[in-house]
Amino acid sequence: MKDYYAILGVGREATQEEIKKAYRRLALQYHPDRNPGDKEAEERFKEINEAYAILSDPEKRAQYDRGLLGAPEFQAEDLFDLFAQVFGFRSGRTAPRGEDLEAQVEVALEDLLGGKEVEVTYARLVPCESCHGQGGKRVACPTCGGRGVVETYRQGLFSGFVTRSTCPHCKGQGYLLAEACPTCRGRGRVAREERVRVRIPPGMDEGQILRVPGYGNLAPGGPGDLYVRLRIRPHPHLEREGPHLVYRLRIGLAQAALGTRVEVPGLSGPIPLDIPPGTGHGEVFELPGEGLPYPGGRGALRVVVELSVPKHLSPKAKELLRAYAEEVGEKVAPEGFWEKLKGLFRK
Repeated sequence: MKDYYAILGVGREATQEEIKKAYRRLALQYHPDRNPGDKEAEERFKEINEAYAILSDPEKRAQYDRGLLGAPEFQAEDLFDLFAQVFGFRSGRTAPRGEDLEAQVEVALEDLLGGKEVEVTYARLVPCESCHGQGGKRVACPTCGGRGVVETYRQGLFSGFVTRSTCPHCKGQGYLLAEACPTCRGRGRVAREERVRVRIPPGMDEGQILRVPGYGNLAPGGPGDLYVRLRIRPHPHLEREGPHLVYRLRIGLAQAALGTRVEVPGLSGPIPLDIPPGTGHGEVFELPGEGLPYPGGRGALRVVVELSVPKHLSPKAKELLRAYAEEVGEKVAPEGFWEKLKGLFRK
């Protein structure tokens, strides 16, 4: 048989006030809401409730001291109802918090350089002003008498005990609606447009989410949270690869062969770049520190060279290119070859 006195950390001569004080301290420490995902804390919370359920009742405590009483059979609702009774409020299981919401905000790529504060407009549910969130005219639930829980007597091996569960008639609310509010139609909440300003941190990525606590739907158990998802407007010239930026620079054959000086677009303005002679298609020039910020540094701007081959040449340009081809030994189609070929297909 479990030692309930040891579980609560009190002696066998402890008074009811000492037992209650010990329970309050331990229940707060091991409550599941304070230890999400901690199975050990969850089991400890259950043991603490078992111990208090026996030792707080003088008759059950006396039977336990004589070895005539086993551990009570608890349902999940029973644990939280007992906790709520001791701390003087209705169990959070019967007063859920409001639902979480999601909204989107769109910013320019330039806004991610230093971060930006933006306004988010969205709709959330708030208490109806006409019925003050009551949903209409309420009457006490006849099944549970307004308590939100029902008690069931069970017979154990040596004695009987009572368990509590959520009232199936009122779903734990403790009341029923005798007349629904015409404004909210008995829901107790109405939709309202809200605005909240959020700070977009530097370098935030597409699709990432910011959590704004307390700005979700309102409910008797408290508000939910708002989650803001980021969208980034496409830039006319730059592409993003994590913290790095990519610019595709189109240059002509002469510029690639002889070299040139160009300006490429950056987030803070144009950036001069020297293209050395003999630059080939697909070559990449990396400009450190011209990308987006990230923890501990800033990305680069990568300039990818793309050769632009002209499709329409003047007679003078054709003559010069043929002279170049002859000079370097490149074979090209004879003059008028493509026009003659097209003529054959027309026939």
